[in-house]
Amino acid sequence: MSIAAVLERIKAVVGPRGWIDDPSEEEPYLTEARRLWRGATRLVARPASTAEVAEVVRICADARLPIVPQGGNTGLVAGGVPPEDRDNIVLALGRMNRIREIDPVNFTMTVEAGCILAQVQQAAAEADRLFPLSLGAEGSYQIGGNLSTNAGGIAVLRYGDTRELTLGIEVVLPDGRVWDGLRGLRKDNTGYDLKQLFIGGEGTLGIITAATVKFFPKPRETDTAFLALSKVEDVMDLFARARAATADQLTAFELIPRAALDLALVHIPGTIDPLAARHPWYVLLEMSSSQTESGLRGLLERLLTAALEEGLVADGVIAESGAQAKELWHIREAIVEAQLYSGSIKHDISVPVSRVAEFIIRATAGVSERLPGIRPMAFGHVGDGNIHFNLTQPKGADTAAYLARWQEFNDIVHGVVRELHGSISAEHGVGRLKRDEITHYKSPVEIELMRRVKCALDPANIMNPGKLVRV
Repeated sequence: MSIAAVLERIKAVVGPRGWIDDPSEEEPYLTEARRLWRGATRLVARPASTAEVAEVVRICADARLPIVPQGGNTGLVAGGVPPEDRDNIVLALGRMNRIREIDPVNFTMTVEAGCILAQVQQAAAEADRLFPLSLGAEGSYQIGGNLSTNAGGIAVLRYGDTRELTLGIEVVLPDGRVWDGLRGLRKDNTGYDLKQLFIGGEGTLGIITAATVKFFPKPRETDTAFLALSKVEDVMDLFARARAATADQLTAFELIPRAALDLALVHIPGTIDPLAARHPWYVLLEMSSSQTESGLRGLLERLLTAALEEGLVADGVIAESGAQAKELWHIREAIVEAQLYSGSIKHDISVPVSRVAEFIIRATAGVSERLPGIRPMAFGHVGDGNIHFNLTQPKGADTAAYLARWQEFNDIVHGVVRELHGSISAEHGVGRLKRDEITHYKSPVEIELMRRVKCALDPANIMNPGKLVRV
C-alpha cells in the first residue's frame, strides 16, 4: 500500500477535525521549546478517543510507519519532536481531554492523556481534594506527557513524583492492542508492575491514553517563608531540621542563588527582593496541613527563631497573606524566565539529598576553572536532590560561541554527578538530547536491558524511534 493510501486511511479514522497536513499549521508540532531541533512529518493525527488511537497505530504498524506521540510539546530534550526525514506521523493527544471519573472516597481520578495539568488540579479542587503535581508549564503541560517523562515538580519531597502519583494506566501497544490497566488499587501484588515500563518510557514502548491518579486531602493551612543563608553547606542542614520539625508537613524546599535573583530583578517585572540585605543563597520553603488551626505557623516561627539564633539562617520573612506568598513564589518562577535573556547551558541533575551542597561546590569549581566569569545558577528542588545547574554565559561573551561549548561543560558537570552516584536527568527525561550520553553514565547491563525491553515490545521500532535508547 502506498504511503498516500496509508495517510488517507488514518484521516478517515480520525475524521476531518482530527488531522493536519498544512505545513503552516504543522509548525507547532515540529519543533521544541528551546528550538534546538526541528523535524518534519507526513501528517499530524489528532485522535479523539482510545479506539481511534488504537486504529491509527494498527494502520501504522501494518505499514511500518513510525509514530511520534506528542502531548503539550513543552519538553526540553526533544522527546516529542519528529525526525528530520519526514517518514513518520505525529500523534498528538490534545483532543483526548476528558476527565472520565472522580472517586473522592478512593481519593482517585481517571483522566485522559490530553488533559492539561491545570485542568486536573482544578477538578481535584472542585472535589475538595488536592492533586499535588505542580510544574511551571502546568497551563499547557498534558498529563500524557507528564507520565511519559515522569516529570516531578515542586512537591515531590512530600507527595512523590509522577510514578508514585499514578495507580493505573491505559496504553495502546505498538501493534494496536489496548492494555486497560486503569486500576485504583493501592495494593496489587500479582506480578510485574507493568505500568512502570510505560511511565518514563517517553512513548517508545506504547502510547499512554489515560491514567488513574491519586488525590490527597486539600490543604487548609499553608505557610511560606523566604530564608537567607550565608553558605550553601547550611542548606541541607536547614532542610533536615525543617522536615523533622514539621512532622513531614514540609511541602516544598527550593534553593535560589543570589545571582539568579539579580537576573530576575533586572529582566522580569513584578520580581521583588524580600530582604533588606543581599545574601549568597536563599531557600523558599512551604509547609501545609489538611487541618485548620494546625499550629503550622507556630512550628515555622520556632524553626526560624532557632535557625537565626544558631546562625544557620541569616535573615528571613514569613508571608503574612496569600498575596505575599504569591510574590515569593513569583521569584522562583522568574529566575527561570530570566535566564532566557542570556546564553545558558542547562543541566537537570539529581544526587542524594545529603550530597547536594557537595555537588554545587564541586561543579561550580569545575566550570569556573574552565571558564573564568561563567555564572553558575544552581537552583531547584533540593528537598528531593534535584538541582537545575544552569550556566549563564560570562558578561560580554559571544552567545553562539559560548553555546557551542555545551558538551564540554556537560562533561564537567555530569562527571561530578557520576562520582556522587547521581542522575544526569532528574525530571526532564532523555529524548534525543541525552540519548547517547546516558550510555556513559549507565552500566552496559542496564543499557542492554533497556534495549531488550524496547525490542520485545516494539520489534518493528515504530514507537518514537531514535528517542531514549538506540536499538
